[in-house]
Amino acid sequence: MLLSQEKTISAQPVAPKLSSRETVRRVLEGRGGEVLETARRYYPNETAQIEDTLADLIESGKLKGPVSGEEFYSFLRRIGLVFNMDVKIRVKEHGELKTLEEKFRDSH
Repeated sequence: MLLSQEKTISAQPVAPKLSSRETVRRVLEGRGGEVLETARRYYPNETAQIEDTLADLIESGKLKGPVSGEEFYSFLRRIGLVFNMDVKIRVKEHGELKTLEEKFRDSH
């Protein structure tokens, strides 16, 4: 009986461990992924260290998601990673999204 239990325990596949990047991305929502990628362009080394630390906190259960893009951006700014996000404002008009430039151009 013990041998059969050992076989069933060892036969269960072990899930591959996610990378720090994948672990952090799983808790980010909204524009969180975009914030992470923008931070990586400006601060690649620091962002990798932050991902490792956050992944450890997530895996230990000390940090639970979801984390919005705004919250993540605010956190990165507070710890000293200052960068600008690309912002595009669009207006929905007659079921179509238009940039402010297109909206002003069409109104003349």
